Amino acid sequence: MCIRDRYQRRVRVFLSFGPPTTPTMSVSEKKRKNPMRKLRILKLVVNICVGESGDRLTRAAKVLEQLTEQTPVYSKARYTVRTFGIRRNEKIAVHATVRGAKAEEILKKGLAVKEFELKAANFSATGNFGFGIQEHIDLGIKYDPHIGIYGMDFYVVLGRAGYSVATRRRCKSRIGPSHLVTKKEAMQWFEQTYEGVILGKTAADKS
Repeated sequence: MCIRDRYQRRVRVFLSFGPPTTPTMSVSEKKRKNPMRKLRILKLVVNICVGESGDRLTRAAKVLEQLTEQTPVYSKARYTVRTFGIRRNEKIAVHATVRGAKAEEILKKGLAVKEFELKAANFSATGNFGFGIQEHIDLGIKYDPHIGIYGMDFYVVLGRAGYSVATRRRCKSRIGPSHLVTKKEAMQWFEQTYEGVILGKTAADKS
């Protein structure tokens, strides 16, 4: 038996077994099971804008300190607005950036005030979302007549593992387009994580 006949015989034996029976995973299933693509909260920014410096801003900083257990940072006005009596570089707002388990805890309290309902317009094209509440006492903070009642804004930045390559000091790199968080993915994450409801969805958001 020559080498060619042996080869043809082996090919016939191999083909007689038929196609492999192990199911192949689709691309979407592989992406879903990839731990590197799991969404997480990178940071939560809580902001209170008073519009003026002075005692009101100091009291707002105390509210944020009670909520986040961190020292808040003051924000300055970028422009002079004579109508509202705001001068450039005047301190008019205060904010705090929270990460980790504390961020998840505060976010859950804020969403509970909104009854876990957000609008589709609350989500940005880059996969982040934000909302506001009118009274900080709804978060479980005890009312203090010397401080008063303040509203505040929540802004959540979502990301995936590996996002630090774009912000690190050494060997910076760019995040690939397929690894970036989209608006649709952020909305799905909100619905699955908090069993939330999103109002005003468009056809593009539902597809």
